[in-house]
Amino acid sequence: MATNSIAISKDVEAISFWQGAVVVLGRFFFALIFLFAAPNHFTRQTIAFSASQGVPFASIAVPLSGVLAIAGGLSILLGYRAKLGAWLIALFLIPVTLMLHKFWTVTDPMMAQIQMILFMKNVSMLGGALLISQFGAGPFSLDARRSR
Repeated sequence: MATNSIAISKDVEAISFWQGAVVVLGRFFFALIFLFAAPNHFTRQTIAFSASQGVPFASIAVPLSGVLAIAGGLSILLGYRAKLGAWLIALFLIPVTLMLHKFWTVTDPMMAQIQMILFMKNVSMLGGALLISQFGAGPFSLDARRSR
């Protein structure tokens, strides 16, 4: 009778540990920007700036986006319900990117370039969030611990 078990060598286990460690580091770096930037979403200056850029209901929307950034960032950092956290980050990034980084409307070439860079940074982070939303937080996470 054949079995489906696979022997794992010591070298493979070492690679798995290091892969898991790299994923933890990646989650940390990914979440860092959201956790550091989110407190600014509760300041009058950020709310006023967002309103000047045409964000509707900025006094409600901007603090709400801060809550999304904190909840999603912590979720991904800790690896606790990271797929949901990644969707929260996506929900945060889409309107922020489209409303605040409209490089196509900026006439000053230097400012247009800066806004395009910020737009593409956010698109890149959206890609990362979508990957996490599908693949989860990895082996060293609260999600992995819950599934054992």
